[in-house]
Amino acid sequence: MGRLLNLVTPLHKQTKRDYLARMVDNKLEAVARAKKYGFDYWDGERRYGYGGYTYDGRWKAVAEQLIRIYELRSDAKILDVGCGKAFLLYELKQLLPGAEVTGFDISEYAIAHAREEICDRVFVYKAQDPYPFGDQHFDLAISLGCFHNLRLFELRTALTEMERVANNKYIVVESYRNEAELFNLQCWALTCESFFDTAEWIWLFHHFGYTGDYEFIYFE
Repeated sequence: MGRLLNLVTPLHKQTKRDYLARMVDNKLEAVARAKKYGFDYWDGERRYGYGGYTYDGRWKAVAEQLIRIYELRSDAKILDVGCGKAFLLYELKQLLPGAEVTGFDISEYAIAHAREEICDRVFVYKAQDPYPFGDQHFDLAISLGCFHNLRLFELRTALTEMERVANNKYIVVESYRNEAELFNLQCWALTCESFFDTAEWIWLFHHFGYTGDYEFIYFE
């Protein structure tokens, strides 16, 4: 089993969240809109998702840590599963101009709004389908905030494919450590399908043969 990392949590904690307000704000409609992963989810009102997901450079620090932790060379091959608008891939490409960066996401809207510099390196695809890459093709495969949106039987394919296509792996998922965090997660989440505590996630990683690194996002 891999390491427990702390790369995305500092960004997550920068945002203030009113959990009860989210829960009572016609949440069923918000969930329905969010799960289309279109304009509403990315750039519409906050009640439907990000409330405007624009490039602001916040992912540069994460990219720098990934390069350091995984000792990525200038010609590294990197995959981002559920890349969204691919801002992290853009930062990695800026820091490693010779790298082969690839990403995919279920959202046609997000892929269409990737930065021009890497728009030819991202495509629409589902994280729960067999990945169109050879064994160990990538030096690093990452997935940030995607796998908790999959159902249990879909996680089997996603985790085994992450393991298969890369030498190093890093996954970030939403989780909880106590009843208060579970309540907050249930209030806030719009697209989450797998509400598992940390022990359950680690059990799943073992069960499906995932040996990479991981991080848990909590709603405190």
